[in-house]
Amino acid sequence: QVRLIESGGGLVQAGGSLRLSCTAPGGLFFPYGVKWYRQAPGKEREFVASIHWSGNDINYADSVKGRFTISRHNANNTSNLQMDSLIPENTASYYCTSSNGVWSQGAQVTISS
Repeated sequence: QVRLIESGGGLVQAGGSLRLSCTAPGGLFFPYGVKWYRQAPGKEREFVASIHWSGNDINYADSVKGRFTISRHNANNTSNLQMDSLIPENTASYYCTSSNGVWSQGAQVTISS
């Protein structure tokens, strides 16, 4: 089963930053949009951010606006999610997905207070 390859999760203190990266083997990102989701323990998966294949038309969940930045680099088949000013409520497993339905394995992000 083809998957996107995700990296960059970890443990950081509140107020810190992490960057998640998502790579598409074999050029799977083009010409598809990319979305990031997260799922906290006991909660439903929720939308975090999205970016059109062109790099335009970017959207964020209200809870992360101004703190998270989504980007993509089509030449490298990569999308990044820069997460700044992290808070404990951001603790979750984060997933990237392309609009053709391919998902990553997920990365754990843990924010300590």
